[in-house]
Amino acid sequence: MLYQRSSRLFAEAEQVIPGGVNSPVRAFKAVGGTPLFIKEATGAYMFDEDGNRYIDYINSWGPMILGHAYEPVVNAVIERARKGTSFGAPTALETEIAKLAVSMVPNIDKIRFVNSGTEACMSAIRLARGFTGREKIIKFAGCYHGHSDAFLIQAGSGAVTFGTPNSPGVTQGTAKDTLLAAYNNLDNVKQLFEANKGEIAAIIIEPVAGNMGCVPPLEGFHEGLRQLCDEHGALLIFDEVMTGFRLARGGAQELLGINADIVAFGKVIGGGLPVGAFAARAEIMDKLAPLGPVYQAGTLSGNPLAMAAGLEMLKAIDADRDIFTRLDAKTVYLENGIRQKLDDTQLEYTINRRGSMISVHFDANPVIDFTTAKNGDNETFKKFFHGLLQEGVYIAPSAYETWFICDALTYEDLDYTIEAVGIVAKTL
Repeated sequence: MLYQRSSRLFAEAEQVIPGGVNSPVRAFKAVGGTPLFIKEATGAYMFDEDGNRYIDYINSWGPMILGHAYEPVVNAVIERARKGTSFGAPTALETEIAKLAVSMVPNIDKIRFVNSGTEACMSAIRLARGFTGREKIIKFAGCYHGHSDAFLIQAGSGAVTFGTPNSPGVTQGTAKDTLLAAYNNLDNVKQLFEANKGEIAAIIIEPVAGNMGCVPPLEGFHEGLRQLCDEHGALLIFDEVMTGFRLARGGAQELLGINADIVAFGKVIGGGLPVGAFAARAEIMDKLAPLGPVYQAGTLSGNPLAMAAGLEMLKAIDADRDIFTRLDAKTVYLENGIRQKLDDTQLEYTINRRGSMISVHFDANPVIDFTTAKNGDNETFKKFFHGLLQEGVYIAPSAYETWFICDALTYEDLDYTIEAVGIVAKTL
């Protein structure tokens, strides 16, 4: 495939946009080469500015669970736009989507909409601190909760040390209140609670991790986190920006049978438009302004275009009780096909999957946390990525990102992808 126009557009973008992109992962830094500039998309396919077609396994990093340009969402946005794009005042749409979301997700009474997953997680942490009167939080290495200062922290020198910033601009004062734990390691979390008794406001976690590749929880891990939070008076926050309304109608809470205290949403809840939200039971949410002392605001929060898109998406998911069965079946089919192709080679690999999230790690050992995820052969992944791109299959341009399956994918698309994997694998 040729990428002449994409290359030219990228060169132009670099002159006026830092790195030529508005989000770093788009720059292909992890895999090399020039990022694709997308012209349009429909269903399971994206088309770049050079006219190349790709089967899409990124799906805008998750929200396009029903495929690109899903007609009811597009029509709803067009209809709302004709009536005005923003008011800075309440609309009935906000209440309608709030009622639907609360009815779909277990263990929440109220929800507040924001403009991004980063905002949702940032606000959830502030709310947890305000509710508990404590300052420290536990996060897990390899879990990404947006680019708020409190989350851009890397591990310290040991299990119970403070984190240190891994981005300039994040202060040591912020970093000292973020404690790092290893995903799927309950003993590590126990140590942190023991070393910081009465000081931890919350644990925040991706219930199924998607930012170190797909990394599902080990059996008993979330049950253990729930118990530790209950024992120590801390809140459990599920960052369901990826998993919410994707792994089940009620998200990971429903899938895993675990009640979180606060849940953050994004992606699917906005139907592809920039939307986030956070939700909890009433006694926690009522701490928010204007009812309570915890301040949180957003001029464009509850934007009518975004609410219209999200409402149509949630309605479709709520009405189609077979969607998650179909998504699971397609993802299992893809996993089995890829395994068969990779087994015919000498490549060492592991495939992780949960629901419609899946990733290929080029290492034979189990991938259960960020440390084991980093053991993968990234040079092989780079060749794998570019090989699939040449075959018209678009996966995430990083070994540390999950793939997302959408319902618009046909089994013919999956078969084509599996054959493409076989072709590329033989060259690695």
